Amino acid sequence: MTKKAPRNKTITLTNTERLKFKKRLLELKTLTDVSHVLGTTINQSINDVSEFLPDSFVDLLFLDPPYNLTKKFNTDTFRATSHLEYAEWMDSWLSKLVRLLKPTASIYICGDWRSSRAIQEIAEKYFIVRNRITWEREKGRGAKANWKNASEDIWFCTLSDKFTFNLDAVKLKRKVIAPYTDHGNPKDWKKSESGNFRLTHPSNLWSDLTVPFWSMSENTEHPTQKPEKLLAKIILASTKKDDVVFDPFLGSGTTSVVAKKLGREYLGIEIDEKFASISEKRLAMADDDTTIQGFVDGVFWERNSL
Repeated sequence: MTKKAPRNKTITLTNTERLKFKKRLLELKTLTDVSHVLGTTINQSINDVSEFLPDSFVDLLFLDPPYNLTKKFNTDTFRATSHLEYAEWMDSWLSKLVRLLKPTASIYICGDWRSSRAIQEIAEKYFIVRNRITWEREKGRGAKANWKNASEDIWFCTLSDKFTFNLDAVKLKRKVIAPYTDHGNPKDWKKSESGNFRLTHPSNLWSDLTVPFWSMSENTEHPTQKPEKLLAKIILASTKKDDVVFDPFLGSGTTSVVAKKLGREYLGIEIDEKFASISEKRLAMADDDTTIQGFVDGVFWERNSL
């Protein structure tokens, strides 16, 4: 293994760890009770395992499938296709997940501008589409003959009109640029040693996220890793303590890790053994470290404001 720079905190696996965490991975071959799968990582394809999962056990379904572009994920490569082919591929596995959801479940589907049309079409077949979140993904040096792509989207859906949304749990702490007072007293903001701040309602435009990079303790080698802060927003908004969070495209484990840190039950499925094992390592690390970058004292802070 190549020696990392002193400030490089990227989570990797030694040969010993790879063997250790591989043993924790599940493989399902028959219909399995929910108590057997909660708190685990399944190392299979969602298409191979969905029929073995129980009915109506999921409170929050987080979907971060490969976008409609050519991308290498360790040993696997996803290749860009036509809109129709991508929509058919998405429908092939999403249709199998609907029965796993509780009637009060929420669903979040990640995508980019290339996949947006297909996501909207397929999501509307099964769910109530309530909003589309756009988040600033500020990473990379840009394109020479095009606008730099610095955003991604997340579709917020529900299975019915009865669902959880905890507004107070996801308010954003913003600096007050022009503090307004009423008879000398702060109006809708508070003074603090680090500045003047107010809590604001969350919108569908998120500019407070940092894509994991090498000096962040949550960073892994996964090419499309989502920030823990992003998952914290979604999990806190759309679940209660002990609710079940399910991610069938787990990647390097962010969804399960954040669910564990926030006191939720979780289940993740990841087809790649290396990333599934890294997920298990991160879950073990979460036993000792429950911090989430940018989320402190129950408040989401603006990017780089702490």
